[in-house]
Amino acid sequence: MILYTCGVKKRGASLGPLHPCARAAKALDDAGYRYELRAVGSYRLIPWTWGSRGNDREEVKRLSGTNEVPVLVLDDGTVISDSSRIVRWVREHPRAQ
Repeated sequence: MILYTCGVKKRGASLGPLHPCARAAKALDDAGYRYELRAVGSYRLIPWTWGSRGNDREEVKRLSGTNEVPVLVLDDGTVISDSSRIVRWVREHPRAQ
């Protein structure tokens, strides 16, 4: 399982509890999932990173059709984009103990 996030990764809580990347990571962590965390560059709110956004997020765009993160790729290849969808998937798929 791979979670693609912006550079904020899991530290997003300091930016507020609604930061999408931190929200997705927290849901996975709270449920006990193990996953690889891959941070991609270029931030939406930092204009000087916009020029490299296409290159920095090429893999995310190929996987999900958008260059927005977070994106979760399950072990079976299923791709879930958007923090709300990721959180919903986690709730619907409790980790087997």
